[in-house]
Amino acid sequence: MAPWAGVELSALNPLRALWLALTAAFLLTLVLQLVPAGLVPGCALFQDLIRYGKTKREEPSRSAACRVFDVPKRYFSHFYVISVLWNGFLLWHLTQSLFLGVPFPYWLHGLLRILGAAQFQGSELALSAFLVLVFLWLHSLRRLFECFYVSVFSNAVIHVVQYCFGLVYYVLIGLTVLSQVPMDGRNGVVIHCNHRIPFGDWFEYVSSPNYLAELMIYISMAVTFGFHNLTWWLVVTYVFFSQALSALLSHKFYKSKFVSYPKHRKAFLPFLF
Repeated sequence: MAPWAGVELSALNPLRALWLALTAAFLLTLVLQLVPAGLVPGCALFQDLIRYGKTKREEPSRSAACRVFDVPKRYFSHFYVISVLWNGFLLWHLTQSLFLGVPFPYWLHGLLRILGAAQFQGSELALSAFLVLVFLWLHSLRRLFECFYVSVFSNAVIHVVQYCFGLVYYVLIGLTVLSQVPMDGRNGVVIHCNHRIPFGDWFEYVSSPNYLAELMIYISMAVTFGFHNLTWWLVVTYVFFSQALSALLSHKFYKSKFVSYPKHRKAFLPFLF
């Protein structure tokens, strides 16, 4: 058995506790959305908080108290600007550390230790973290390109709490990757903004293949780390439940808007959910 195996299974550091809490929160929210209406008291503010874009309740049903917290959904691009800059910064320092022997800045080294960076030796894990951080940076760059040149946001909105969470998320995810490094000293034309039933490819099986693809991206990162990395699997678990929630809300939106919506199509996982 590898010398770090016991540590991986037993230690609940601050970073793992945070991802576990986020996973539990989104799991509970998902379960509440699956409970039949009427069994659980409704809360307009809570529903407004977890919904964004097309799944937001349309006026005039949304109160002024809810609309005051609206932020344009096009601000999604801010998430990826932050991610490209911040995770590019982390990637730069990791590259220097791995290939030139330059230590991390003192403040970054200390922050990683507080969060619960890996304390065991293992150059193969450092290289895995490097690959995952490269993939994450490229993924963020692609999403930023899509926000600027592909996505059509119209007048859709998100909650300001979701906006703030998105900004923090891409800082946190980069630190999570970097914490796996052992601390051993070292333009398309817009036709319209109306919603239509999509068909073809993955849309024949699920309502939101983009959310499913997002999950698969994170699973591929987990495979890069190895199946034994508990911290990253907690990240994957959180991504699963958060994307499942978004997919379920989107699925409900399509079913309520289109009476001819395909009955066989699932929300998130083909043939299952």
